[in-house]
Amino acid sequence: MIAYLPVLIVFVLYFSSIPISYALFGATVTYFSFIDASSPAHLMFQRIITSTQSFPLLAIPFFIMAGSIMNYSGISSKLMKFTDVLTGHLSGGLAQVNVLLSLLMGGVSGSANADAAMQSKMLVPEMEKRGYSKAFASVVTAASSAVTPVIPPGINLIVYALIASVSVTKMFMAGYVPGILMAVAMMIVVAVISKKRGYKPSREKRATFGEFMAQLKESIWALLFPFGIIAGLRIGMFTPSEAGAVAVVYCIFVGAVIYKELKLEHLWPIMKETIYGTSSVVFIIVAASFFGYYMNWERIPQQITTGMLDITQNKYLMLMMVNLLLLVLGMFLEGGAALIILAPLLVPVMTKLGVDPVHFGIICIVNIMIGGLTPPFGSMMFTVCAITKTSLGEFMKEAVPFIIALLVALLIVTYCPALIMFIPNL
Repeated sequence: MIAYLPVLIVFVLYFSSIPISYALFGATVTYFSFIDASSPAHLMFQRIITSTQSFPLLAIPFFIMAGSIMNYSGISSKLMKFTDVLTGHLSGGLAQVNVLLSLLMGGVSGSANADAAMQSKMLVPEMEKRGYSKAFASVVTAASSAVTPVIPPGINLIVYALIASVSVTKMFMAGYVPGILMAVAMMIVVAVISKKRGYKPSREKRATFGEFMAQLKESIWALLFPFGIIAGLRIGMFTPSEAGAVAVVYCIFVGAVIYKELKLEHLWPIMKETIYGTSSVVFIIVAASFFGYYMNWERIPQQITTGMLDITQNKYLMLMMVNLLLLVLGMFLEGGAALIILAPLLVPVMTKLGVDPVHFGIICIVNIMIGGLTPPFGSMMFTVCAITKTSLGEFMKEAVPFIIALLVALLIVTYCPALIMFIPNL
């Protein structure tokens, strides 16, 4: 049992408020220094350096930079105006805009917390002015941001692809259907609650064809970003890493030349955000790779695979068990930490049962996004509540219908693999 001590150390350090990357490093160094000291010390450093020598890792800084440039280039406001034309006439118009904007922002920010923070500042005050309760506006913002990392180029899609050794492009392709399902489920909840409470549309009537075309013309450059990236990947014009570089160049061009909102003084904050975002994500990936080295050394994934298969070999029952496990752990572990710790353990089990690892990756990511709305470690919940000054009690009261809607979407994602894998398998 002493071989499992580093796993316990990770959880102890994490719950002691030590960042997950340091917890993973600390546990692995403890193992190779005191439990199994037979490996030379230089092999540990070699493993750490080797884990950074991955070409797909280049996608992370490029897409983070692209998202940061988008925030300074007027893309967000153009997308919001376009979503208002599409859904502003529905019950709870501005709340519907909130959800649809997150769906479109998936191809822009790629980060749930970035999307939640941006829309908390942009939309929640406006929703309050129009009669929405602050708690409801906050919940719509946090819940809709759960869609963002599922739509490519979400950073979690890249992280999972690297951990599970699957194609980044296939993970990107598999994200569209689940993201749309989650958004539709939440828009239905918004419509029901808005009708019940009398939340008015943001537009008096449906936009005319002329208004739609005028707004489409203004927003077309923003809308072309996600579709252009995916089209380029699909026809083999560039790899996911090269797509990130293309995205950066495209964003600079649109922001500086088309919308003319990107200025030279924005360069420093963009560089800072890119460096901070990249360093934190890549440091966690390196720590996870190092921790994975220890687990493979002790054959822990194989032991867990055997143990779980002894319980049941019915893949549908196993998927239900794994969903429950991820949902419960998602209440206590931050999403990225849960993905990094659990994916290497669970992927071999699910592969053995015939579950496509790309499909399973989407299941994991949808699960941890739901965890971002639940206490005690819901990252989107805390981000939005901190910005809007909403109490956790009020937030959770309003969040229940949205969590139920997302759980329904999760069940569809879990048990309809053909729906999820349709685009990747084209």
